[in-house]
Amino acid sequence: MSIFSKMIDKRIAAYHNYLDETHFAEVENMYNQVRGWRHDYRNHIQTMKSYATSGDMEAIIKFLDMLDADLGTIEIAVKTGNKTADALLNSKISLARAKKITVIADANIAYEIKTPELDLCIIIGNLFDNAIEACLALPENKREIRIYFEMKNTQLYMSFTNMTATKKQLKTEGRYKTTKGKGHGFGLVRIDDIIARHNGFISRNSEDNAFTTEVLLPQ
Repeated sequence: MSIFSKMIDKRIAAYHNYLDETHFAEVENMYNQVRGWRHDYRNHIQTMKSYATSGDMEAIIKFLDMLDADLGTIEIAVKTGNKTADALLNSKISLARAKKITVIADANIAYEIKTPELDLCIIIGNLFDNAIEACLALPENKREIRIYFEMKNTQLYMSFTNMTATKKQLKTEGRYKTTKGKGHGFGLVRIDDIIARHNGFISRNSEDNAFTTEVLLPQ
């Protein structure tokens, strides 16, 4: 193996490690928030009981408003049937909305997803990150990401559509070229490799001001 090939392999490995650590850190952060809220739940109940005993309805209403605002920070927008995927998706949705991106998600699946969690997180994380990055190039009122998950017979179907600043992207050697410049695009290769390993299917389509990625994974 040439020195150049070894350097490329090291860069790819480093990038993969970065993605794995980032995506799992987001998953862990989401679960820590949920666990923290559940841990405090009993104390919240006891506080409201105390207010109720003293007949202080104003204090109860104020406390409920505080809880409602706190719960909104860990809003569960989607439920795919896979806890890790749910945590990552909801974390990404929260991140996107914080960046003034409208997210329309339909991902309620009453089915056990068998794709390994690591592979699922890498696919979802990369697709969502790419969609967010593309939207950030747009004015706030035009930023939008649409996500759709469902089971098609025995296959998990995923669709990510995001608005883009370009009318239509062109393919180079059968692939859409990354907009991040030289040294990037490893995420796209990683997604393709994982889907191929699971005998799945991926389709990318660029239309006027919109980019859609569709994935099918056997379960």
